[in-house]
Amino acid sequence: MVPVYVWRDSEGEFAPGAATQWWLHHSLQALGEQLTEQGSRLIIRRGSVVEALLAVAAAVDAEAVYWTRGYEPDVRREEAALRQALSQAGRTARRFAGSLLHEPDEVSNQQGGPFKVFTPFWRSCLNREVAAPKPPPHGKLNGPAEWPATVPLEELKLLPTLPWADAFPEHWTPGEAGAQRALHRFVAAAMQAYGDERDLPDRVGTSRLSPHLHFGEISPRQIWAAVADSGRERGVFPPNRGAQIFLSEVGWREFAHHLLYHFPSTTTAPLRAEFARFPWREDPDDRLLKAWQQGRTGYPIVDAGMRELWTTGWMHNRVRMVVASFLVKHLRLPWQRGAAWFWDTLVDADLANNTLGWQWTAGCGADAAPYFRVFNPMLQGAKFDREGEYVRRWVPELAKLPNQHLHCPWEAPMDILAEAEVTLGKTYPHPLVDHGTARAEALAAYQELKREA
Repeated sequence: MVPVYVWRDSEGEFAPGAATQWWLHHSLQALGEQLTEQGSRLIIRRGSVVEALLAVAAAVDAEAVYWTRGYEPDVRREEAALRQALSQAGRTARRFAGSLLHEPDEVSNQQGGPFKVFTPFWRSCLNREVAAPKPPPHGKLNGPAEWPATVPLEELKLLPTLPWADAFPEHWTPGEAGAQRALHRFVAAAMQAYGDERDLPDRVGTSRLSPHLHFGEISPRQIWAAVADSGRERGVFPPNRGAQIFLSEVGWREFAHHLLYHFPSTTTAPLRAEFARFPWREDPDDRLLKAWQQGRTGYPIVDAGMRELWTTGWMHNRVRMVVASFLVKHLRLPWQRGAAWFWDTLVDADLANNTLGWQWTAGCGADAAPYFRVFNPMLQGAKFDREGEYVRRWVPELAKLPNQHLHCPWEAPMDILAEAEVTLGKTYPHPLVDHGTARAEALAAYQELKREA
């Protein structure tokens, strides 16, 4: 067996972002060390995937090339080209399903087409059996008598040159071992309370498995099996309400890939075609976009989320919805601009999940709410960050404000602001837009869109 990773020298629109490149470097490093311990090694090549794999296969006279199936549009085209090239070279192509519970082309509605609503999709999935995960290989792995050449990992230059990622190691351990520790921690300590604490950004109430899943360091089958094992003694599956809700979140990941597979154009175009005419705001100098990116909107829960993202490469899911809604509803900037920023700064940037999340928030994708929802950032902050611990951590200039004013500092009396050492416009910005006005304008734009339909 010759393990191979090929780095695509691609400048395409969906080449891996800076945060995921950081993760990829450390994930490959961990994989290489693990393979070395088992008497093998990781061969790294760069350039065309098809050409690189054909070259390695020829160098070791491989009988077959094996890989895990991908679902992104470019990967699907690449896999088709690889299968054809291997066939012409007289080598066997073996593609396996390993990154989803169920294949997108195997789950269909009663008409035989793709689902566009999550609930019936997930109900259909729950009626299907989930195959048990295969055990990992143990002992020494057989390799060739002479190993093919490899590119040193450092030559891929995946690590960022800017110091913004310096804090990432404090929050993440890329690699299979890190994934297993995260899974076991969650199942043992957080899963039971998941239904109550998953929306609270100041808690470690979520699994934080998303980057490990994206990079294939753990599979959804392993997660499913771990949840099932936790309730095996009582003979109950799912073992509790928290587990049931958690597995439904794994289901949303499945749904995202289902949609991307069947509607590949949604990476840049709205699934609901009428939204292509939505009247987005002009922002010629990117003033609004940059304020949002930098966490300088004047809305504390939004700014806390954007600063958490910049510092850790991750953002709590509840806050992701709030900051995304703020961009597309309050600032009325195109959802594609937000998706591009997330793509570059999230360590778990996944094309399917990113696309689903942003289209859902913008109201132009599958499973959108039957009305044009505009998240109120003050109410979201007060509801899900009641004691203000999340905002105080990421927006420390507001740390001394009392809870009643923390999520809307512009409403605080001058003496309260002075006592908290807050000067609006200096130590913390004024709100970028007025919530009531922005909400009314967003709803008016939506109504105009409906009239034109």
